[in-house]
Amino acid sequence: MRSSSNPAFRNLPRGAAQYGPNVGFNQPQGGVPGYGPPQTSAGADDRPMTVDDVVIKTALSLGTALVTGVLTAIWAISQLPVDAAGRITGISGGVIGALVGGMIVGLVISLVIIFKQKPSGPLTLAYSAAEGVFLGAISGLFEALYPGIALQAIIGTAGVFIAMLVVYKTGAIKVTPKLTKWIIGAVAGAAILMLVNLVTSFFGFNPLRDGSPIAIIFSLLVIGVAAFSFLLDFDQADRMIREGMPSKWAWFAAFGLMTTLVWLYLEILRLLSYFQND
Repeated sequence: MRSSSNPAFRNLPRGAAQYGPNVGFNQPQGGVPGYGPPQTSAGADDRPMTVDDVVIKTALSLGTALVTGVLTAIWAISQLPVDAAGRITGISGGVIGALVGGMIVGLVISLVIIFKQKPSGPLTLAYSAAEGVFLGAISGLFEALYPGIALQAIIGTAGVFIAMLVVYKTGAIKVTPKLTKWIIGAVAGAAILMLVNLVTSFFGFNPLRDGSPIAIIFSLLVIGVAAFSFLLDFDQADRMIREGMPSKWAWFAAFGLMTTLVWLYLEILRLLSYFQND
């Protein structure tokens, strides 16, 4: 199986050969080829994975994140202290706790899923809920400062996701080994630059996140890298389907797509905030 920039898709087990071929994201739908002799006593999670499985699991995960995110954002806005003019005067401890707590819980669950290399619906949904709390707290803060920015970020994220799905499905950009290596290198490079910038920000030097033209360009580049990462996510899910992996692995594909969606949303939200500054 080809490598991916998404750690969730690395070192996956190969599909069971007895299931036979299947159809994927970029293949015509309308029936699955025969599997040979009928399978006996196979549970629902043991049947071959399909596109519908990935779509449903991803929708459930995304829906969980959206519900928890919206509720957290509404709560966070109500917790922010304001002055007589309606201006925010600080950040409450509860909002900070929700932000940090959601981030840590989401990180821990993601590491468990990645290193276990086993699909889990409850863990994937728990990860989505934790990220929803994390993103909701951040979105609430940004929304209080710049009304309407959270909805713009959601629309932008959805637009990029749909656009890259169309690009992949139509074959406008082929996922080749060369492209895969380029995307993995770009993701690694972006991560290193963000880490270095985080360290230097403690010393008052924050060129990649200060809203300057350089920061805007960097955010656009990171958004581009995240968008291209969707191609690898789609390709890995497609390969899992075509190799006949059990349907329970759709949860793993959903988790991989969620991690990229979270990353993309955060970067779009940050980019939009740059243009709100006077």
